[in-house]
Amino acid sequence: MDLSGKTALVTGGSKGMGLGIAKRFCEQGANVVICSNDSPSLAAAETEIDSGEQLVSVLADVSRAGDMAQLTETVVSRFGGLDVLVNCAGVQRYGTVVDTPEETWDEVLNINLKGVFLAAKYAIPEIEKRGGGSVINIASVQAYASQSNVAAYTATKGAIVAMTRAMALDHAQAKIRVNAICPAAIDTPMLQKAAELWKGEHTAQATIEAWGQGHPVGRVGTIEEVAAVANFLASDLCPFMTGSDVKVDGGVLSKLGIILPE
Repeated sequence: MDLSGKTALVTGGSKGMGLGIAKRFCEQGANVVICSNDSPSLAAAETEIDSGEQLVSVLADVSRAGDMAQLTETVVSRFGGLDVLVNCAGVQRYGTVVDTPEETWDEVLNINLKGVFLAAKYAIPEIEKRGGGSVINIASVQAYASQSNVAAYTATKGAIVAMTRAMALDHAQAKIRVNAICPAAIDTPMLQKAAELWKGEHTAQATIEAWGQGHPVGRVGTIEEVAAVANFLASDLCPFMTGSDVKVDGGVLSKLGIILPE
């Protein structure tokens, strides 16, 4: 799973799964550029990863074409090229299609879906110049089985899985592999925020533990477990793997959610 000699760009790399992936990539020898639209989290990420010149952080908005074009230029000028793109930037908002405000719908699609499009638009030509590489899109199990009250979020995650297939076909001849990771509940700041919102009379930690019991393995996943899968997909160990969606879900999609009569 060694990534020495590779350069990776991780959008949303200052928090949660993106931060865990960036940290893992640095540990495996890659040069890594992370981006976020939140300056304090970028500074905190640099301190946590502490990889010196191996890590570069850039303030950028994935929903803006100019930012993504400039971000890719920064990667290439700093490290000489680009081998791996991880699209991890994302937000979750709550609501049905009836009560979700239009501006909230646009926000979620612009970050979660348009952000993947724009990052890939500028990164893929640079990956092609290197003779190929890997694009990893972070989707969700909600691409397949939705919770209630998350219409916009679920719509983007389903679209990311479909777009992953399209990208895999379009860029296979350039030796660019495109795969998606579909996590279930992972212990991230996003999950902790959701637990605070929906904890009711319980603590946030108790709420997360209860959500974990909904997975056959009996717990939520860890950032490190997702990062390990991203490491595999970014490495040279899977050259025949493209257009795939890898479920890192503790078995939750294998579980029938209703009780059938005997």
